Amino acid sequence: MKRSISLLFLFTTTVLFSFGQKNIMVRSPDGNILCNFSNNKGKVYYQVLYKKHLLIDNSPIILRFPDAIFENNLVIGIPENRQGDEVYELVVGKARFVRDHYREVSFPVTQSGPGGKLIKIRVRVFDDGLAFRYEFPKQKNWNSFVLSDEETSFRMTGDPIVRGLFLPNYTTSHEGKYSTLPLSAMKEDTLMDMPALFEFPNHIYLAITEAKLIDYAGMYLSRHRNVLRSRLSPLPNQNEIKVKAYLPHTSPWRVLLISDRVGSLIESNIITDLNDSCKIKDISWIKPGKTTFPWWNGNVVPDTLNAPGINFVTQQYYIDFCARNALEYHSVVEYGLRQWYVDDGVNFQPGLHSDVTTPVPGLNMKEVCDYAKSKGVGVRVWVHWAALYPKLDTAFALFEQWGIKGMMVDFMDRDDQEMVNIQNEILQKAAAHHLHIQFHGAYKNTGLSRTFPNEFTREGTLNYETNKWSKDADADHDIYMPFTRMLAGSTDYHLGGFRAVPDSLYVIQFTRPLMMSTRCHMLAMYAVLENYLGMVCDYPSAYEGQPGFEFLKEIPTVWDETKVVDAKVGQYVIIARRKNKDWWVGMITNREARQVSVPMRFLPEGNYQAVIYTDARDVGQFPNHLNKETRSLTKKDSLNIYVAGSGGFVMHIKGL
Repeated sequence: MKRSISLLFLFTTTVLFSFGQKNIMVRSPDGNILCNFSNNKGKVYYQVLYKKHLLIDNSPIILRFPDAIFENNLVIGIPENRQGDEVYELVVGKARFVRDHYREVSFPVTQSGPGGKLIKIRVRVFDDGLAFRYEFPKQKNWNSFVLSDEETSFRMTGDPIVRGLFLPNYTTSHEGKYSTLPLSAMKEDTLMDMPALFEFPNHIYLAITEAKLIDYAGMYLSRHRNVLRSRLSPLPNQNEIKVKAYLPHTSPWRVLLISDRVGSLIESNIITDLNDSCKIKDISWIKPGKTTFPWWNGNVVPDTLNAPGINFVTQQYYIDFCARNALEYHSVVEYGLRQWYVDDGVNFQPGLHSDVTTPVPGLNMKEVCDYAKSKGVGVRVWVHWAALYPKLDTAFALFEQWGIKGMMVDFMDRDDQEMVNIQNEILQKAAAHHLHIQFHGAYKNTGLSRTFPNEFTREGTLNYETNKWSKDADADHDIYMPFTRMLAGSTDYHLGGFRAVPDSLYVIQFTRPLMMSTRCHMLAMYAVLENYLGMVCDYPSAYEGQPGFEFLKEIPTVWDETKVVDAKVGQYVIIARRKNKDWWVGMITNREARQVSVPMRFLPEGNYQAVIYTDARDVGQFPNHLNKETRSLTKKDSLNIYVAGSGGFVMHIKGL
């Protein structure tokens, strides 16, 4: 869906040397960001400046084909320029109405000599970043191509601080601990996931990621001789071929988010700006919300006499819980590490006779869905992608017939061109059958939720599921998320653990896992994380009657407006999000306690009432304790709040 007012008109780009261009420069609408492409001795380079600070110095553009290297003897042609200024509406997002304002230049680059190719570079510069991509037009004697590698370089000036996730290889669920180190300390030729954040002197921040990943390989970064280079995920069972395509074709956008206020990167909508408008005509069935996920708690039902399992009474128990508490969805997953559908595999890996269209004996999915519908609750299912994909059309038609509303598709663990196409096919065909999708074991978002808003969320980061087997997902890890992974979009995190214990009492347990941060920290994660399908992953009696559950029930999952009130990378973040006329504010901190001042200047004029949840003073011993108070506010107020180590606060603000 798109409601927009568009203005596209020519503007002046500085161009020097009209015959065989030497320099092409384009600035952001506010003039703060400058991108300069140049030709020096037959090679094409680019630079990026922010407020006259050089961030990326001459960085070469190199594309490798099996029969040629697009690097030398290059000639820049005449540019085409335009400016875009439109407002579009997101179905799911951190904002409802988004202004897409940029200046753009596109220009051909031709390799002289026999068999020389022509490739077009398109650059868009926004007030909060820039993006460029490669376009491969169809040409005489060039109807298709094989890309051996894309070497987009990022020659950072100085030695910025890097915050990123390092990976051993391309087969990955993108889950791990983030690192903070100088760029010069990065191990050479090691894969770094995106988004990655770079902090320059004068508190200038630059993040690198990609947008509109379609029919192409996912991109990583690696350091080679003090220069970062892109590295593409290879097609399966070989290492030489990264992309195969018919012409015309385009690469994804290579995105640089830039600001001297790190909150601007979190607020940015560049990733969705660079994607196509919504292609789903009827969006009335797309309903973001919150969902149970009993796998996390171990499928326990401690407050009933029911026998837990993949049966009707267990699903009924959870559906009734959802209905009582206005939770939109219940997820049917497994019991005893056995899927809800017939499968002869082990450890969630599909066997030869896996069949997602056949529930296990004793489970009637139509009966479950009909009961849920009578209670105003939607049913979702978990599926392994390799079990789903061979029966994709049949399964989706059957799921729609049963009344299933969506699903988690899990264990892709790849982002080569083949897997990218599989995920996009799943998403598009799911939309045709009125199914929403939640990808797990998946690569980062690239903005396709604008085009297909039935994509609610993606995992692609280490999260609270690991509390079942490790201590990795602590508050020091959580605080990386807004500044790294979440810059790409919605981030699923297995939220909802309400059993926090002091560090001294924390033990790893697969069933009824524990939490290492305070109750307020957990509540704040619902406001801090961008996630259009928040989990409520513990069992019902862990919530009902518990302090703070009323906040969890009420908080929305999609937003009309997002503002970062205050943030310090690696330490804390305070985010305010608006839905209709209500504001929801959340703060998480690392393991350090702090006193914070929270200005209310994000509020419009008027009088407000805030319900505020803060860490109790005894959370060091009783981390589930919290204080709840109600007070009046205006935008002139500033609140002083104590936040415990591994803590947080939340507030719900309503106009009077």
